[in-house]
Amino acid sequence: MGSLNMELKKGKVLFIMGATGTGKSRLSIDLASRFAAELINSDKMQVYKGLDIVTNKVKEEERLNVPHHLLGEVDDPDSDYTALHFCYEAMSAIDRILGSGQVPIIVGGSNSFIETLVEDPIIKFKSRYDCCFIWVDVSLPVLFNYVSKRVDQMVDSGLVEEVRQIFDPKADYSRGIRRAIGVPELDEYFRAEQSTELDETDKELLLASAIQEIKDNTCKLVRRQLEKIEKLKEERGWEIHRVDATAVFENSGNKEEAEIAWRENVFQPSIQTVADFLSGGRNNKIIFEEVKD
Repeated sequence: MGSLNMELKKGKVLFIMGATGTGKSRLSIDLASRFAAELINSDKMQVYKGLDIVTNKVKEEERLNVPHHLLGEVDDPDSDYTALHFCYEAMSAIDRILGSGQVPIIVGGSNSFIETLVEDPIIKFKSRYDCCFIWVDVSLPVLFNYVSKRVDQMVDSGLVEEVRQIFDPKADYSRGIRRAIGVPELDEYFRAEQSTELDETDKELLLASAIQEIKDNTCKLVRRQLEKIEKLKEERGWEIHRVDATAVFENSGNKEEAEIAWRENVFQPSIQTVADFLSGGRNNKIIFEEVKD
């Protein structure tokens, strides 16, 4: 009976996982609006201040007044923000959110941060909190096509100009925010811009090559993120509830159809899972049989 009471006293923490571009931020904000929650960013690049286009931070007007923690809070672009930095700050934010009667939702694509938080024996997360994992998944061909188009949209929105502002020919691309995809790929182009030996055509070719490299590296990131999620399921034994958002992206040309697909395939199943989790139910596996294939 005593152990049952201890289990019931654990704080409940929700995780929204998935590859880049799958709609994690949107789902977390939708759920936060439904369940009175606050968000904790677990993206290792979005924790830095600046490069909002490159790191694809959710825009202020899209946050719907939902509080966001650890988003754009590290001022030094060259500092190394480690998984342990994240763990201690995330634990502090979780306790503050739970103390205010809200639900902490941890969202982001840095699965190594999430794994360290949950599994590190020093952090002792599992002894203090009960957790639920939701994985927003999209078919790879569909997602690759989307992230490629998204890079083009980011370029149109000023990605190149944003990176140019922090360009440093002596920069160390293994540290801080300069590790973000979209920064090192443009190094050769920015160096060429300052050269008098190359004509405009050559520079345009270098820029096109850099943009393609950003797309290729983003697709490689997607694969790594998905491989990590599978490892967390298979090797760590995490019960991760997968929702399939493929239909949302396939209907992106029709806003009404895309919204219907989002509501039916992503939002409503996630609501069921979160409601069951918060109420202490154990019916999630039954609910999600249809979307595990």
